[in-house]
Amino acid sequence: MPLSPSQTRALLEQLGHRPKKQLGQNFLIDGNIVRKSLELAQVAPGDAVVEIGPGLGTLTRALLEAGAVVHAVEKDPVLGNHMQSIAEETANLHLIKGDALDFPLGDLPQEAPDYKIVANLPYAISTPWMAAVLEGRLPSVMTLMLQKEAAQRYAAQAGTKQFGAISVFLRAAFEVLPGHDVSGSCFYPKPDVGSTLLHLRRKQTPYRFSADGAKLLREIFQQRRKQISSLLRRAKSDTASKWLQRLDTAQIEPNARPEQIDTTRWIVLDRD
Repeated sequence: MPLSPSQTRALLEQLGHRPKKQLGQNFLIDGNIVRKSLELAQVAPGDAVVEIGPGLGTLTRALLEAGAVVHAVEKDPVLGNHMQSIAEETANLHLIKGDALDFPLGDLPQEAPDYKIVANLPYAISTPWMAAVLEGRLPSVMTLMLQKEAAQRYAAQAGTKQFGAISVFLRAAFEVLPGHDVSGSCFYPKPDVGSTLLHLRRKQTPYRFSADGAKLLREIFQQRRKQISSLLRRAKSDTASKWLQRLDTAQIEPNARPEQIDTTRWIVLDRD
């Protein structure tokens, strides 16, 4: 069971630690959400699971009790030392005390056949961390507690104002499955923003954009209201020229704006 608000406060006081807003330290105190996270990810004995920002270890302990081998990354030195004490109790918790942007998958071994990510993700790093994950070996499942605005951006579809480069990259590789909105009362301290449990499953044939294509796509979405043909002409790169020539093949109107072009058509532009 997760710690109650009073138990959370007591443990933080015992550790001499005050939650740091800049690190997005809002500790999960609702057992139903912990169970929902494991249920969505279908965590089973022997699963390799990456956890980012384990904090006080509420989700970590639940993952360990489910039989998972957990690869966790904790940046805060006080909480890292606390998690180290948990790691000393079991061989199934592998902890890195460092920045998840430097270790997006913790110490997950390259030879691991597959893995999942289950995390109450620190909101401040969610987008750069997600970009790093999408550039590496893809997990079979991601079940992530995120700021609601970030979750909407990741899961956005073409034609919406939230749709952007990160939406394209994510939808090219993952199916977005029904998630779960989470009340601020499920955390201590209560966050100022809404949260969402985002549930993603890797596609049978995930697509990863080329390095040049990903760079160009990010540049294009910085001017999302301009026409695609104009943006590609201004880009003046070999990749932009190739994409410009493929607009007709991808069934994209020259005057279409980036936010109107769905993921499938972006893939047609990029695919060799």
